[in-house]
Amino acid sequence: MTKILILYYSRTGHVKAMAEQIARGVESVTGCEAVFRTVPPVSTVCEATQDTIPHEGHLYVSHEDLKQCAGLVLGSPTRFGNMAAPLKYFIDSTSDSWLSGVLSGKPAAVFTSTGSLHGGQESTLLSMMLPLFHHGMLLMGLPYSEPELMTTKGGGTPYGASHLAEPDNKRNLDDDEIKLCKAIGRRIANTAKKLHES
Repeated sequence: MTKILILYYSRTGHVKAMAEQIARGVESVTGCEAVFRTVPPVSTVCEATQDTIPHEGHLYVSHEDLKQCAGLVLGSPTRFGNMAAPLKYFIDSTSDSWLSGVLSGKPAAVFTSTGSLHGGQESTLLSMMLPLFHHGMLLMGLPYSEPELMTTKGGGTPYGASHLAEPDNKRNLDDDEIKLCKAIGRRIANTAKKLHES
């Protein structure tokens, strides 16, 4: 099986919902499997420790997961136009993976959710790409051959899948956002499978 790692941080559940739709796109490609991983929150208390296995939800990511995947889809809510600190904290710990090149040449994509339509979706997606470029990954976006990019009233960008949760965080993924999540999952899976088989 060609394993696609879907690594995300979700505070209110919207990014997790996107990850699940991306996984549907991944697993619509024969021979591809989605692997979910998340990261623990960052504590402001230096002495705080986190259990190695979360009480609920997906498992925490390990450096071995990076080694084992054939492709990576990285997701985070927007924090002032940037990725959330817990995801950045994990990425900052991947120097060994960077030096050994375990992600080099593998396809990658990014996704995000915001409370407002112009709340920094695109800058967050672009900022998430930067460390992936340093890892030598092959960054993929969403082309305008996906018609939902032209019709969406919520999220959706050529830089990656996105979602508008609205300020009260009560807006669920709409049909266009779901289709774009699935599309990016399919794109990564198809590309990873071709690279993996060559």
